[in-house]
Amino acid sequence: MALAPLCAAAATPLPALVAQIDRGDFAVADAQIAVALQDPTLDDAARRDYAFQRERMRRMRLDFSLDAEAAKAQLRRQIPDLREDEFARWDAAGLIERLDIDGQRRYFKRAPSNLFRVSAQARARRAPDAPLPKDGPYEHLGPHHEEIVAAARASGGSSVAPRRVEVTQSLVVKADAVPAGETIRAWIPYPRAIPGQQQDIRWIASTPAGARIAPDATLQRTAYLERKAVAGTPTQFQVRYQLTVYARHIPIDPAKVLPTPNDPALQSYLAERAPHIQFTPALRAFSQRVVGNETHPYRIVAKLFDAVDQIPWGGAREYSTISNISDYALHAGHADCGQQTLLLMALLRLNGIPARWQSGMVYSDDAVGYNNLHDWGAVYLAPYGWVPMDVTTGRLDSAQPALRDFYLGGLDAYRIAFNDDYAQPLVPAKRHDRSDTVDSQRGEAEWSGGNLYFDQWNYDFQSRIVPLAATR
Repeated sequence: MALAPLCAAAATPLPALVAQIDRGDFAVADAQIAVALQDPTLDDAARRDYAFQRERMRRMRLDFSLDAEAAKAQLRRQIPDLREDEFARWDAAGLIERLDIDGQRRYFKRAPSNLFRVSAQARARRAPDAPLPKDGPYEHLGPHHEEIVAAARASGGSSVAPRRVEVTQSLVVKADAVPAGETIRAWIPYPRAIPGQQQDIRWIASTPAGARIAPDATLQRTAYLERKAVAGTPTQFQVRYQLTVYARHIPIDPAKVLPTPNDPALQSYLAERAPHIQFTPALRAFSQRVVGNETHPYRIVAKLFDAVDQIPWGGAREYSTISNISDYALHAGHADCGQQTLLLMALLRLNGIPARWQSGMVYSDDAVGYNNLHDWGAVYLAPYGWVPMDVTTGRLDSAQPALRDFYLGGLDAYRIAFNDDYAQPLVPAKRHDRSDTVDSQRGEAEWSGGNLYFDQWNYDFQSRIVPLAATR
């Protein structure tokens, strides 16, 4: 009898539930999810959506894993004489990302390190021997950018300075993450051929053998593998391949840029796409402040590119925990590459300029030994067509426009694209929730009992430059 009122209660609409979780009201949200899941009229898709919100709360607890004392302890590794009033002042200013979960203040696990990205005052307080954040080798002006611009001018082409690279990418599920004898299904990101950007892809091998590579048209392409778990032993999956990556350089003359054509093929790149690209009142207000009365497409792009470039880079929460990434990037005070890219895409589309996504891995020459996840995009400018943009790297420090503006119309040759869109289905389809509902760079894994989240496995990406003749 006691359950009757609960069963009869109307399910909280999903948008209201999402907002409740975003505010940190987890206990109330959990009770509302329980009510919704008891509703016999709920269809399977809606049931999965409500159940995922419970999983989202679990993931958010993993991200917001620090209490105040733990956050201070991390900061004292770089500011040994950290004062309570300093921490309180930075906290009150919103510089140390936090969420009050059911009334308990919790800090994002990367908030202490992000503080040095967003606060000059915090940076000035660091101990002299504290390690500095490490930027990628092509995030600052260097010989490779000059090589690309010179090669493009000499050849008249937009795809130049190719690099042949061999990649070994692994996903290793931790020992006893699933019961022995159960089959683990794994998806490891794999590149698709993109003329003029990455070509001549050659498969070498996989562990275990028999990988199933998704069709080349798959927008989030992967190599799929299966293997049975063995008690007490990590379960390893690995792929090896080669490809040739080209740098891109498209010199844009603003005087030649035309209004966006009325082309049906461009319409999807102008549209809102919930949940992460929505033309919210806050987005419209930000756009108006930046763009003003400007109507020239290139100058609109340049204004928005520079505005988003001003947002400090910061280590990111897991994307699956964020209900609207472009809105988050607008308000958080920091954003990583994917968050900045989605914000810029939303702003460009709002202003009638087509924009789309790309992401994968960046790497380096062997002697440098760098690699990292990275997201960037492309913008459509008539008559040039689609041109690349990397707002996270942004403007380079040069008096020469071709070098200063390199990443608005160009890309270096040290990046592999795995994804030509975000939040696209994997092939074969995943049966359970993805660990990353937006991007696909580290991989995915699951078994019959459910998804295997990032805390249950590790990934690795290794690259080495090989002679261009290796294409044969």
